[in-house]
Amino acid sequence: MPRPVSAPPLRSRAVLAAAHVVADPRADVSPDGPAAVDWDATLAFRRHLWRHGLGVAEAMDTAQRGMGLDWPGAAELIRRSAAEARAVGGRIACGVGTDQLTAPAARLADVRRAYEEQLALVEDTGAQAILMASRALAATAEGPDDYLTTYEGLLRQTSAPVILHWLGPMFDPALAGYWGTDDLDAATDTFLEVVAAHPGKVDGVKISLLDADREVDLRRRLPDGVRCYTGDDFHYPELVAGDDHGFSDALLGVFDPLAPVAAQAVRALDGGDPKAFRDLLDPTVELARHLFQPPTRYYKTGVVLLAWLAGHQDHFTMVGGLQSARSLPHLVRAHELADALSLFPDPDLAAYRMRSLLKVYGATP
Repeated sequence: MPRPVSAPPLRSRAVLAAAHVVADPRADVSPDGPAAVDWDATLAFRRHLWRHGLGVAEAMDTAQRGMGLDWPGAAELIRRSAAEARAVGGRIACGVGTDQLTAPAARLADVRRAYEEQLALVEDTGAQAILMASRALAATAEGPDDYLTTYEGLLRQTSAPVILHWLGPMFDPALAGYWGTDDLDAATDTFLEVVAAHPGKVDGVKISLLDADREVDLRRRLPDGVRCYTGDDFHYPELVAGDDHGFSDALLGVFDPLAPVAAQAVRALDGGDPKAFRDLLDPTVELARHLFQPPTRYYKTGVVLLAWLAGHQDHFTMVGGLQSARSLPHLVRAHELADALSLFPDPDLAAYRMRSLLKVYGATP
């Protein structure tokens, strides 16, 4: 029986870590076939996040949604993780998208039905819904009005406030021109129009554009009571710390490897010590920028490497074979930066595993 969450909840900020999935390295699958997931290790990692007081953002891009994890796999992940969250009392929010549409949708109605199917599943599990940006909608919509109509239909039927997610093309090139334009100012206006038109239906917005100034401007324009969850893995310390006009909450992939430090930092904010918060998180930015360097969509490889080095899983294998998506020098540097931050519970184990990886590649020093 899973143990209940023991850490007190974080008070001053809402913080969710977008969690990775652990592949089953023994499964006989091809990189382009259905993902084989090690469910025990995957759920154990979520318990690790909850034990530190963080919430879990499930079935997002960190879990390789759309990059190895298809909709049937994501649906099973949502069901299992939501059940685990209920068992331990952890917060969970789950991604709702349209990735069951494996070919471009012919009509907006197809996109909406796909969204509705996933929304129903997430709400049936009791998890909060995160309305993710849709590749199918980006391919089908002819302008901003199509986005307004689609999101209006979805928000009218949600049973609880949702998080709206705007993922930039640096994370997924298929999302270029989201909200009906490549003009980010005009896109922001459309995005905010969706939020303002549905009071009480939007808990918050999640912004993943890696543009701190734009995020600050956007959060100052949000209606009262609507959170801004930063997805900016380059500028999160200053965005979460905030300014005289407000702050961002967090929904971050980089908090997967940084969970203990992130939790400690936010507890410093809870205690009224913003300097300690920055002192803890500012040194982590170099690692985050390294993991998320272009092509940013492959940041997941470094995240899983660090989970293996930290002992959260017993192999460095990813669904879709994405353990090969970063160079060996990139992985070596990730280990060095994480070790300098004391992220590894057992540094000797991490060093041994890194040496074993170098040996496999014939690159032992």
